[in-house]
Amino acid sequence: MLRIAPRVAISVGLLALLVWQAPSFDADELWPDFNSATPWWLAGAFALTVGANVAATARWYEVASALGLQVRPRRMFSHYMAGMFISNFVPTTVGGDVLRMSRLASDTDDGPHSFASVLLERLSGWIVLPVFTLVGLGLDEELRGLGAPARVAAITAGLTLLALVLIVVLVGNQRFGKLVGRHQGWVRFANGLHTGIDELRAKPRDTGRVVATAFAYQAVLLAAAGCAAKVVGIDGLGPTELMTFIPAVLIIQVLPIALGGLGLREGALVLFLHDLGVGDGRAIAMGLLLYFLTVAASLMGLPALVFAGRRQSGKRSKPL
Repeated sequence: MLRIAPRVAISVGLLALLVWQAPSFDADELWPDFNSATPWWLAGAFALTVGANVAATARWYEVASALGLQVRPRRMFSHYMAGMFISNFVPTTVGGDVLRMSRLASDTDDGPHSFASVLLERLSGWIVLPVFTLVGLGLDEELRGLGAPARVAAITAGLTLLALVLIVVLVGNQRFGKLVGRHQGWVRFANGLHTGIDELRAKPRDTGRVVATAFAYQAVLLAAAGCAAKVVGIDGLGPTELMTFIPAVLIIQVLPIALGGLGLREGALVLFLHDLGVGDGRAIAMGLLLYFLTVAASLMGLPALVFAGRRQSGKRSKPL
């Protein structure tokens, strides 16, 4: 994983290269033409971004419940938002998840399952995102005919599903479980992930709820992206366009080479939206707006980070 300084340099370099090389870049498009509806679209985009955090907490709660962890939903939302703040304001990509794991483990006395709950919550998104993209391409023949944008979106979705299958097959394998089950220390957390996958396999109803909340979370993010497009003056992005390309953007932007996905997200939007008639400047503006919406929403996690770290009282699950 790259350190903060190289990642900042990469983000700046990617944005500069994008502005330089974009075939139809117009600097004026970076500043939307405000009208009476713009504040409402902006408010809607921000509200949906906050709502997505609530949906993500619900997804995590369902995973944790399936693993036998008993924590109040409000408490989990506090942990989730504190992690969001860390991820966006501290120079690391994993610090937020580590904070969530440690606080949940403190609440439950179950480190391995707490570790597994965060990773499985993350992995559930890797099921939903490529499914959205592939369904969008399947529903819209015109999008399938776009050439490079359609191919990149389909390849991104396919590789994501392949990686997810390999992870589940490897970690869920009984030989893997026996191997890591013999060790103590940090290896027992890998055993927690193995056990978590086994438990979800044995609980199809609980797994169904996890997947349902994962779809709800990503659907809210797609709606937020639709509102953000309106803010920067992009019209014509319907449900299938959003369903096809925004999940691919969300996958690409998490590659750990840029700060907060800056440069990667904007470049992906330029690629996917250019052939839909969207100006490159507006695509870049949309990417930057999505980033700042995420950062602004994560500010809600500052009080949770500072004041909500104490261990909760009440019933806790048994450790492995």
